[in-house]
Amino acid sequence: MTGLVLKDIKKSYGSVHVLHGIDLEINEGEFIVFVGPSGCGKSTLLRMIAGLESITAGDMMIAGQKVNEVPPSRRGIAMVFQSYALYPHMTVYDNMAFGMRIAGESKQEIDRRVRSAAASLQLTQYLERLPKALSGGQRQRVAIGRAICRNPKVFLFDEPLSNLDAALRVATRIEIAKLSDSMPETTMIYVTHDQVEAMTLADRIVVLSAGRVEQVGAPLELYERPANLFVAKFIGSPAMNIIPATVTETGATTTVTLTGGKSVTLDMPTGASEKGKTASFGVRPEDLRVATGEDYLFEGEVSIVEALGEVTQLYLEGLVDGEPIIVKIPGIADIHRGQKMRFAADRQKLHLFDAAGHSYRK
Repeated sequence: MTGLVLKDIKKSYGSVHVLHGIDLEINEGEFIVFVGPSGCGKSTLLRMIAGLESITAGDMMIAGQKVNEVPPSRRGIAMVFQSYALYPHMTVYDNMAFGMRIAGESKQEIDRRVRSAAASLQLTQYLERLPKALSGGQRQRVAIGRAICRNPKVFLFDEPLSNLDAALRVATRIEIAKLSDSMPETTMIYVTHDQVEAMTLADRIVVLSAGRVEQVGAPLELYERPANLFVAKFIGSPAMNIIPATVTETGATTTVTLTGGKSVTLDMPTGASEKGKTASFGVRPEDLRVATGEDYLFEGEVSIVEALGEVTQLYLEGLVDGEPIIVKIPGIADIHRGQKMRFAADRQKLHLFDAAGHSYRK
């Protein structure tokens, strides 16, 4: 069953067009993550789903019902904001109960829902505290608990972890993952700029750019088979190495010549019409390995070594128009600045994009 359907959703502020026709189907119980650079429209789209922003054009359906003109309070949606938005003069219990009191729920039902949500989020011992007596992570859990109490059809999260420090982000991310598992029929839509959150929480990721959907898919699908150059560079950290190339041989496999003259054969078919066209060759830093023979992709001098413990990141300077090639090696590597090295990668890990930025891999 489809929980949420967006059909050609557009948003404009006067002459400024923010969303350019979003088509998306979200199944009941899915955990969907919106990602994209600042200004891509992901928070605007979330607010439109919540009913906090009007729809300029298109249709929005929740559980089969058109909700374009339905007010936020009647959409069956609960939203968790980046800034907690707790009432400072109310206890944790009263903050979590407030929405239900406004809706006219009975005292018994309010008490049952609040205590059940508090138990699931490990907040029972804090129910009588004011927000000022809580840590940032605890306040965010109260905001999540308040949303749970409303028993919504759809949960909306607007960058809920961005105000937390690294340790609290990890702990709260785990709580959200557990929450999703405990509410399998509730749809969750989560906005973030953090790739770790997107890759670990999502059933599917929606990559947005300039108000358009670039690709929708499972996290590993986007990582392994990016549909275009934008997704290839956006998903993954560090970003995929991109090198200008020219298609020199086509057929069952494709051969390209990289800037600098190196020829590389990729395991993907192309038509004869592609021969001679410009392209972009890509390989992820973690897919590169040290090469000892002549079968290598890049050769250069290591200019920077970042020893991070779990990985070692290397930068080969000046190979492609002044941009470094980044190599990510697992563990601690005995490599030093100034060392000349060669790096190779398996054919199935290589990517190729046409002049318009679309992947050749089908």
